[in-house]
Amino acid sequence: MGRVTAPSPIVPVPPADLPGTLGALRAAGHQYRTVKQELRDNLLARMRSGADRFPGIVGYDDTVLPEVERALLAGHDMVLLGERGQGKTRLIRSLAGLLDEWTPVIAGSVLNEHPLHPLTPASRALVAEAGDDLPVGWLHRSMRYGEKLATPDTSVGDLIGDVDPIRIAQGRTLGDPETIHFGLVPRTNRGIFAVNELPDLAERIQVALLNVLEERDIQVRGYQLRLPLDLFLVASANPDDYTNRGRIITPLKDRFGAEVRTHYPVDLELELALIRQEADLVAEVPEHVLEVLARFARAVRESPSVDPRSGVSARFAIAAAETVAAAALRRAGLLAGTSATAGPDDRPVRPENPVARVGDAVSVTSTLRGKVEFESGEEGREVEVLGHLLRTATAETFRARLAGLDLSGFTGLVDEDAVIETGELVSSAELLRQVGTVPGLAKVLDRLGLGDAPTPEQAAAGVEFVLEGLHLTRRLGKDVTDSGRTRYGGRA
Repeated sequence: MGRVTAPSPIVPVPPADLPGTLGALRAAGHQYRTVKQELRDNLLARMRSGADRFPGIVGYDDTVLPEVERALLAGHDMVLLGERGQGKTRLIRSLAGLLDEWTPVIAGSVLNEHPLHPLTPASRALVAEAGDDLPVGWLHRSMRYGEKLATPDTSVGDLIGDVDPIRIAQGRTLGDPETIHFGLVPRTNRGIFAVNELPDLAERIQVALLNVLEERDIQVRGYQLRLPLDLFLVASANPDDYTNRGRIITPLKDRFGAEVRTHYPVDLELELALIRQEADLVAEVPEHVLEVLARFARAVRESPSVDPRSGVSARFAIAAAETVAAAALRRAGLLAGTSATAGPDDRPVRPENPVARVGDAVSVTSTLRGKVEFESGEEGREVEVLGHLLRTATAETFRARLAGLDLSGFTGLVDEDAVIETGELVSSAELLRQVGTVPGLAKVLDRLGLGDAPTPEQAAAGVEFVLEGLHLTRRLGKDVTDSGRTRYGGRA
């Protein structure tokens, strides 16, 4: 098999009407602004226009985002502190959208130097020599964002830079900036640089960032280069009491102007909104099933059996929704393959459309247990704990959705020792045939948001949810057969 390489990112092409020389740039009235001034001005412009300041960020409108906005308006570098899966990286990356869409640079400059504000001696000499004829390039805001995941093998050279021995061999002196191969931080000059999981960066490497944050210069192998870098530096970190692999050194923490604490969704609606936005579903998942999964994620997060310091990532609920959708797609595929789908009168049966049912959620207790860190006393009971929490979430959703409805028509289905079979490989048609006409079904489907004319698959999903809810509220019995079918019957 040939080696697969990642596709190259597409570099946006600047509009043809942008100034191409320094003289044309001046004539257009362009004013130099620092990165922090850009962020401040563009944030204020969006506030005044009512535009979305942080697209795709859910659940932080009244808590985290106001603090982030105050930090941006104050021109403070900041740290986002919070447990895993709280959207810290997503929020950091969204900051690039507040930069100007296009910004001028000295063509060929490694440090993205502004034509009106050159940094290095070579660039200053170039500007003085070329004058208004200096060629001007344009940099898109997507190219002004740099990011480094802090890992133990990260070096000062990676972040700041190092002496290039080839340039020394060419005759340059050690004190010449041209001898330096610049690292990620200076190469993101006039942009936003993010360090993810900052405490994982070795303390001696964190020291290298001290001057970048305060004095805005860099030091390489004892040589101090007076390069007034124009950066907005932002970092993410887990709480120190959980990480244990390191900490943010006190002098570096002191140089960040703002520390913003993130959190998980504060209520059920925000948890649901996050799942709807982020989950890539391969089949239809009805709202009541999504609600079960959202309640399940919140129950796991609050469970005393789960290590509270590690948190339960928002990715847990997202992956749960995707797993349930996949279970529905699997059922549709298997049913299509096993029935060849001919009915009792040899007429073809309509293929099953994939629609998730509450019973499909059982699979997440085993496939997603690796996403949760349990307390040491729960070793070996992980699936049992998750199963209990899933049943609790299902019962809470059942009560919230169907409270006050007369469900006696469903309990009457199993009178006189009758049973209703459902399960992973029971088709919608088979389940609905067993149920027949049930008094109150239309009201149930309406409460579940399945509409006035649900498909057979949607109706089957509603019926199974009611049967499971009646079992969990001790109004129906339940038995799971060796073949994987679930049988609902009377309490006896």
